[in-house]
Amino acid sequence: MPPALTKPPAPLIEVRGLRVERERVILDDVNWSVNAGENWVILGANGSGKTSLLAVLTGWLAESAGSVSIAGATRGEDDWRILRRRVGLVSAAFAQRVAGEESALAVVAGGRDACVNLLHEPPPAVRRAALALMQRTDCAHVAAQPWRTLSQGERQRVLVARALFSQLAVLILDEPCAGLDPVAREKFLTLINTLAAGSAGVPLVLVTHHVEEITPVFTHALLLREGRILAAGPLQTTLTSTNLSTLFNAPLHLRHRHNRFALEFENNCF
Repeated sequence: MPPALTKPPAPLIEVRGLRVERERVILDDVNWSVNAGENWVILGANGSGKTSLLAVLTGWLAESAGSVSIAGATRGEDDWRILRRRVGLVSAAFAQRVAGEESALAVVAGGRDACVNLLHEPPPAVRRAALALMQRTDCAHVAAQPWRTLSQGERQRVLVARALFSQLAVLILDEPCAGLDPVAREKFLTLINTLAAGSAGVPLVLVTHHVEEITPVFTHALLLREGRILAAGPLQTTLTSTNLSTLFNAPLHLRHRHNRFALEFENNCF
Protein backbone atom coordinates (compact mmCIF):
# COMPACT_ATOMS: atom_id res chain seq x y z
CA MET A 1 0.00 0.00 0.00
CA PRO A 2 1.46 3.40 -0.97
CA PRO A 3 2.18 5.77 1.91
CA ALA A 4 -0.56 8.25 2.74
CA LEU A 5 -0.03 11.68 1.27
CA THR A 6 0.48 14.36 3.88
CA LYS A 7 -0.87 17.84 3.29
CA PRO A 8 1.89 20.48 3.36
CA PRO A 9 1.62 22.95 6.24
CA ALA A 10 -0.26 26.16 5.52
CA PRO A 11 1.83 29.31 5.07
CA LEU A 12 2.12 31.48 8.17
CA ILE A 13 0.94 34.41 6.03
CA GLU A 14 -0.72 34.10 2.63
CA VAL A 15 -1.83 37.16 0.65
CA ARG A 16 -3.50 36.62 -2.72
CA GLY A 17 -4.56 39.31 -5.20
CA LEU A 18 -4.68 41.95 -2.49
CA ARG A 19 -6.02 45.33 -3.50
CA VAL A 20 -6.69 48.26 -1.17
CA GLU A 21 -8.44 51.27 -2.66
CA ARG A 22 -9.76 54.35 -0.92
CA GLU A 23 -9.54 57.74 -2.66
CA ARG A 24 -6.70 56.14 -4.62
CA VAL A 25 -5.18 52.70 -5.09
CA ILE A 26 -2.92 52.01 -2.10
CA LEU A 27 -2.04 48.36 -2.76
CA ASP A 28 -2.58 46.52 -6.03
CA ASP A 29 -2.24 42.85 -6.96
CA VAL A 30 -0.09 41.90 -3.96
CA ASN A 31 0.70 38.17 -3.78
CA TRP A 32 2.96 37.09 -0.94
CA SER A 33 3.54 34.04 1.28
CA VAL A 34 5.57 33.59 4.44
CA ASN A 35 6.37 29.97 5.29
CA ALA A 36 7.74 28.32 8.41
CA GLY A 37 11.49 28.78 8.69
CA GLU A 38 11.47 32.10 6.81
CA ASN A 39 12.21 35.54 8.24
CA TRP A 40 11.25 38.41 5.95
CA VAL A 41 12.25 42.04 5.62
CA ILE A 42 9.91 44.53 3.88
CA LEU A 43 11.57 47.51 2.22
CA GLY A 44 10.05 50.48 0.43
CA ALA A 45 10.11 54.25 0.22
CA ASN A 46 7.61 56.42 2.07
CA GLY A 47 4.15 55.94 0.55
CA SER A 48 4.99 52.54 -0.94
CA GLY A 49 2.18 50.78 0.97
CA LYS A 50 4.15 49.15 3.80
CA THR A 51 1.98 50.55 6.59
CA SER A 52 -1.22 49.66 4.74
CA LEU A 53 -0.05 46.08 4.22
CA LEU A 54 0.59 45.75 7.95
CA ALA A 55 -2.83 47.22 8.73
CA VAL A 56 -4.47 44.61 6.50
CA LEU A 57 -2.50 41.77 8.11
CA THR A 58 -3.49 42.88 11.62
CA GLY A 59 -7.14 43.42 10.73
CA TRP A 60 -7.27 47.21 11.08
CA LEU A 61 -7.74 47.86 7.35
CA ALA A 62 -10.14 45.98 5.09
CA GLU A 63 -9.07 44.84 1.66
CA SER A 64 -10.99 45.98 -1.42
CA ALA A 65 -10.26 42.71 -3.19
CA GLY A 66 -8.24 39.54 -2.66
CA SER A 67 -7.72 37.35 0.39
CA VAL A 68 -5.56 37.29 3.52
CA SER A 69 -4.85 34.15 5.57
CA ILE A 70 -2.91 33.68 8.80
CA ALA A 71 -1.76 30.17 9.70
CA GLY A 72 -4.39 28.62 7.43
CA ALA A 73 -7.36 30.73 8.58
CA THR A 74 -8.84 33.26 6.16
CA ARG A 75 -10.44 36.55 7.01
CA GLY A 76 -14.13 36.46 6.17
CA GLU A 77 -14.27 32.72 6.81
CA ASP A 78 -12.77 32.53 10.32
CA ASP A 79 -13.02 34.69 13.45
CA TRP A 80 -10.45 37.38 12.75
CA ARG A 81 -10.58 38.68 16.33
CA ILE A 82 -8.91 35.45 17.41
CA LEU A 83 -6.60 35.19 14.41
CA ARG A 84 -5.36 38.74 14.92
CA ARG A 85 -3.86 37.63 18.23
CA ARG A 86 -1.58 35.30 16.32
CA VAL A 87 0.12 38.29 14.68
CA GLY A 88 2.39 40.12 17.11
CA LEU A 89 2.98 43.77 16.19
CA VAL A 90 5.63 46.09 17.57
CA SER A 91 5.02 49.59 16.23
CA ALA A 92 5.12 53.25 17.22
CA ALA A 93 1.40 53.49 16.40
CA PHE A 94 0.58 51.00 19.14
CA ALA A 95 2.95 52.65 21.61
CA GLN A 96 0.95 55.88 21.32
CA ARG A 97 -2.17 54.08 22.58
CA VAL A 98 -0.60 53.18 25.94
CA ALA A 99 -1.53 55.45 28.87
CA GLY A 100 1.47 57.15 30.44
CA GLU A 101 0.71 55.83 33.93
CA GLU A 102 0.38 52.19 32.80
CA SER A 103 3.17 50.06 34.28
CA ALA A 104 5.48 48.21 31.93
CA LEU A 105 4.38 44.92 33.50
CA ALA A 106 0.70 45.75 32.83
CA VAL A 107 1.51 46.54 29.19
CA VAL A 108 3.04 43.08 28.80
CA ALA A 109 0.21 41.37 30.74
CA GLY A 110 -2.35 42.95 28.40
CA GLY A 111 -0.85 40.93 25.56
CA ARG A 112 -2.52 37.77 26.84
CA ASP A 113 -5.97 39.04 25.77
CA ALA A 114 -4.84 41.70 23.28
CA CYS A 115 -5.90 44.49 25.67
CA VAL A 116 -4.27 47.80 26.49
CA ASN A 117 -4.61 50.10 29.52
CA LEU A 118 -5.93 47.47 31.92
CA LEU A 119 -8.76 48.40 34.27
CA HIS A 120 -7.70 45.92 36.96
CA GLU A 121 -4.45 44.52 38.32
CA PRO A 122 -3.48 41.33 36.45
CA PRO A 123 -3.88 38.10 38.47
CA PRO A 124 -0.70 36.67 40.05
CA ALA A 125 -0.26 33.92 37.44
CA VAL A 126 -0.46 36.45 34.60
CA ARG A 127 1.98 38.75 36.38
CA ARG A 128 4.46 35.90 36.78
CA ALA A 129 4.15 34.95 33.12
CA ALA A 130 4.55 38.59 32.04
CA LEU A 131 7.66 39.01 34.19
CA ALA A 132 9.19 35.85 32.73
CA LEU A 133 8.70 37.29 29.23
CA MET A 134 10.28 40.57 30.33
CA GLN A 135 13.28 38.64 31.58
CA ARG A 136 13.50 36.94 28.19
CA THR A 137 13.58 40.34 26.46
CA ASP A 138 15.92 41.91 29.04
CA CYS A 139 13.49 44.51 30.40
CA ALA A 140 12.37 42.99 33.72
CA HIS A 141 14.19 45.79 35.57
CA VAL A 142 11.56 48.30 34.35
CA ALA A 143 8.51 46.16 35.23
CA ALA A 144 7.18 48.58 37.88
CA GLN A 145 7.96 51.76 35.97
CA PRO A 146 5.23 53.85 34.29
CA TRP A 147 5.18 53.77 30.51
CA ARG A 148 5.86 57.51 30.25
CA THR A 149 9.26 57.12 32.00
CA LEU A 150 10.63 54.43 29.69
CA SER A 151 13.22 55.12 27.03
CA GLN A 152 12.48 54.27 23.42
CA GLY A 153 14.65 51.16 23.63
CA GLU A 154 12.94 49.99 26.82
CA ARG A 155 9.52 50.51 25.24
CA GLN A 156 10.45 48.39 22.24
CA ARG A 157 11.59 45.52 24.46
CA VAL A 158 8.39 45.76 26.52
CA LEU A 159 6.30 45.62 23.33
CA VAL A 160 8.20 42.56 22.13
CA ALA A 161 7.52 40.85 25.46
CA ARG A 162 3.86 41.78 25.13
CA ALA A 163 3.67 40.29 21.64
CA LEU A 164 5.24 37.06 22.87
CA PHE A 165 2.37 36.57 25.36
CA SER A 166 0.18 35.30 22.51
CA GLN A 167 0.58 32.04 20.58
CA LEU A 168 2.25 33.81 17.68
CA ALA A 169 2.31 32.66 14.09
CA VAL A 170 4.55 35.61 13.22
CA LEU A 171 6.02 38.71 14.89
CA ILE A 172 5.93 41.92 12.82
CA LEU A 173 8.41 44.66 13.69
CA ASP A 174 7.39 48.00 12.15
CA GLU A 175 10.52 50.17 12.00
CA PRO A 176 11.48 49.07 15.53
CA CYS A 177 14.82 50.90 15.52
CA ALA A 178 13.40 54.34 14.74
CA GLY A 179 14.50 56.75 17.45
CA LEU A 180 17.15 54.44 18.89
CA ASP A 181 20.77 55.56 19.25
CA PRO A 182 23.40 53.35 17.54
CA VAL A 183 24.19 51.33 20.69
CA ALA A 184 20.53 50.77 21.57
CA ARG A 185 19.84 49.77 17.97
CA GLU A 186 22.54 47.09 17.97
CA LYS A 187 21.36 45.74 21.31
CA PHE A 188 17.79 45.54 20.02
CA LEU A 189 18.86 43.80 16.81
CA THR A 190 20.82 41.30 18.90
CA LEU A 191 17.64 40.57 20.87
CA ILE A 192 15.69 40.01 17.65
CA ASN A 193 18.35 37.61 16.39
CA THR A 194 18.12 35.67 19.64
CA LEU A 195 14.33 35.41 19.43
CA ALA A 196 14.50 34.07 15.87
CA ALA A 197 17.33 31.62 16.44
CA GLY A 198 16.87 27.88 16.85
CA SER A 199 14.05 25.50 16.03
CA ALA A 200 11.68 27.21 18.48
CA GLY A 201 12.42 30.70 17.13
CA VAL A 202 9.72 33.26 16.49
CA PRO A 203 9.11 33.88 12.75
CA LEU A 204 9.84 37.54 11.94
CA VAL A 205 8.73 40.20 9.47
CA LEU A 206 10.83 43.37 9.73
CA VAL A 207 9.65 46.60 8.10
CA THR A 208 12.45 49.12 7.65
CA HIS A 209 13.96 51.79 5.42
CA HIS A 210 17.51 50.81 6.34
CA VAL A 211 19.39 47.81 4.94
CA GLU A 212 21.84 48.17 7.84
CA GLU A 213 19.16 46.69 10.10
CA ILE A 214 18.97 43.44 8.11
CA THR A 215 20.86 40.92 10.24
CA PRO A 216 21.89 37.38 9.18
CA VAL A 217 18.73 35.86 10.66
CA PHE A 218 16.65 37.25 7.76
CA THR A 219 16.21 34.96 4.78
CA HIS A 220 13.80 36.72 2.39
CA ALA A 221 12.88 40.22 1.22
CA LEU A 222 9.73 41.89 -0.11
CA LEU A 223 10.26 45.15 -2.01
CA LEU A 224 7.20 47.41 -2.32
CA ARG A 225 7.07 50.27 -4.81
CA GLU A 226 4.01 52.47 -5.31
CA GLY A 227 1.69 49.82 -3.88
CA ARG A 228 2.94 46.94 -5.99
CA ILE A 229 5.57 44.26 -5.46
CA LEU A 230 8.81 45.11 -7.22
CA ALA A 231 10.51 41.88 -6.13
CA ALA A 232 10.07 39.16 -3.52
CA GLY A 233 12.06 36.08 -2.65
CA PRO A 234 15.31 34.88 -1.08
CA LEU A 235 17.52 37.69 0.18
CA GLN A 236 20.44 36.78 -2.08
CA THR A 237 18.47 37.24 -5.30
CA THR A 238 16.06 39.99 -4.22
CA LEU A 239 18.26 42.43 -2.33
CA THR A 240 20.43 43.71 -5.18
CA SER A 241 21.86 47.06 -6.21
CA THR A 242 19.63 47.09 -9.30
CA ASN A 243 16.43 46.38 -7.37
CA LEU A 244 17.22 48.90 -4.64
CA SER A 245 18.07 51.59 -7.18
CA THR A 246 14.67 51.07 -8.77
CA LEU A 247 12.95 50.88 -5.38
CA PHE A 248 14.29 54.22 -4.17
CA ASN A 249 14.60 55.85 -7.61
CA ALA A 250 18.29 56.65 -7.17
CA PRO A 251 21.60 55.11 -8.32
CA LEU A 252 22.58 52.93 -5.36
CA HIS A 253 25.23 50.33 -4.68
CA LEU A 254 24.62 47.59 -2.09
CA ARG A 255 27.60 46.39 -0.08
CA HIS A 256 27.77 43.29 2.12
CA ARG A 257 30.54 43.08 4.70
CA HIS A 258 30.83 41.24 8.01
CA ASN A 259 27.32 39.76 7.54
CA ARG A 260 25.68 43.22 7.33
CA PHE A 261 24.49 45.39 4.45
CA ALA A 262 25.15 49.03 3.59
CA LEU A 263 23.92 51.31 0.79
CA GLU A 264 26.06 53.85 -1.02
CA PHE A 265 25.17 56.41 -3.65
CA GLU A 266 26.88 55.79 -6.97
CA ASN A 267 29.29 58.45 -8.29
CA ASN A 268 28.46 60.91 -5.48
CA CYS A 269 25.18 61.67 -7.23
CA PHE A 270 24.08 63.87 -4.34
